[in-house]
Amino acid sequence: MVLVLVGTQKQDFSRLFKEIEESNELKNEKIVAQSGYTKYESEKIQCIPFILHDEIIEKTRQADFIICHGGVGTIFDSLYQKKKILAMPRLKKYGEHVNDHQIEVCNKLQEEGYILCVNDGDSLDEKIKLLRKTSFKEYINNNKFIDILKEEI
Repeated sequence: MVLVLVGTQKQDFSRLFKEIEESNELKNEKIVAQSGYTKYESEKIQCIPFILHDEIIEKTRQADFIICHGGVGTIFDSLYQKKKILAMPRLKKYGEHVNDHQIEVCNKLQEEGYILCVNDGDSLDEKIKLLRKTSFKEYINNNKFIDILKEEI
């Protein structure tokens, strides 16, 4: 099962759902999504607007990997569960967020070896192929990394 998490921002994030729906790499996967305020209907993706945090953690444990927005809470909850993460930052130019801070977060975590990032113009399928064969650094909660990340942001 692939778990998709888009947080609780009020802005629409249909761009991610459309790419997942069109993905050849995900055509045989069961896909469960916490869709938040994004109103997206799909026969392929089971969309659940809001899920309690404990349930998200349980679904994260069950997932083969996570596809998510660039929200710090979402990413770190998944890292704590030792999951492979493919993050697509929400972008201001598409009205998905009020600024582009998620790009910085995702790129820094990718640079450090924790996640893969799907930047604007990247192929989701190519990133999924890479995700499946990549070994990532295990995240260990330490304040030094949080300080570095805060400084970057």
